[in-house]
Amino acid sequence: MRILTLTSDMGLDDHYVASVKGTVYSALENVRIIDISHNVKPFEITEAAYHVSSCYHDFPKGTIHIIAVDSEPIVNFGGTDGSFPSIMEYDDHYFICNDNGFFGAFLQENRPDALWRIESFMNNLDAFKFPTKNILVKAAIDLCNGKKPSELGVPSNGYKSALALTAISETNLIKGHVVHIDKYGNTITNVHRTLFERFGIDVPFVLYFKRKDYYIDRISNTYNEVAQGEKVAIFNENGFLEIAINRGANESTGGAEQLFGLHKNDIVRIEFTPPGSRETLESLF
Repeated sequence: MRILTLTSDMGLDDHYVASVKGTVYSALENVRIIDISHNVKPFEITEAAYHVSSCYHDFPKGTIHIIAVDSEPIVNFGGTDGSFPSIMEYDDHYFICNDNGFFGAFLQENRPDALWRIESFMNNLDAFKFPTKNILVKAAIDLCNGKKPSELGVPSNGYKSALALTAISETNLIKGHVVHIDKYGNTITNVHRTLFERFGIDVPFVLYFKRKDYYIDRISNTYNEVAQGEKVAIFNENGFLEIAINRGANESTGGAEQLFGLHKNDIVRIEFTPPGSRETLESLF
């Protein structure tokens, strides 16, 4: 059975997602569609890249991932050099998306194994009316039917990259950002464990966020290492730092997002005090 994943900004209030799935099931018998998310903010490519990069590796090799965010092609008008629907091969997976910045935001410092640009749609202007269904899904169906990417597009060496916030390090300091807030109000940052551990293991630190009196000075292994309602910092399964309230999302509160007023793109700072440094670091807030 071939697996397709679907990530979109279409939401579930309209018929669009159902139409896409119906098209796939009408063309293929032995296929399964898995929804990653349909709640991506409209046209937010970096948000789509976050969701897909967080879970694509949990799927079998050969999975086809359709990213239906900002899907309409741009063909040499509007003062740009265009954006073409493309097929990217990476880590034995296939990613089908408009070349609108998703590939660069997804790959970060990595490079694709191969990339093909789809141009055949230009002979069918009606495809623009629903490009996710008429171009991206069509390419996915063709792959499932045994066609090679080279039969569907032309090789391409370049791709666009949407601007994604990155964590930076300075002397005894990491400056990162909130990049996602999940359903529980947990705030996920772009500070990865590997960057954190460059300062050493068991080096004292203080994690500051939002206000100077909002801070955490230890990393927990699980949420339940602190009492219910207490703030906690953990590295999640993908290695990124989370700031949370243990069981904070209930009928009256919304976790760290509401209790601390944290929002996407807010800055977080981690100040280290390694041996030989000042005993206290003056907060930069």
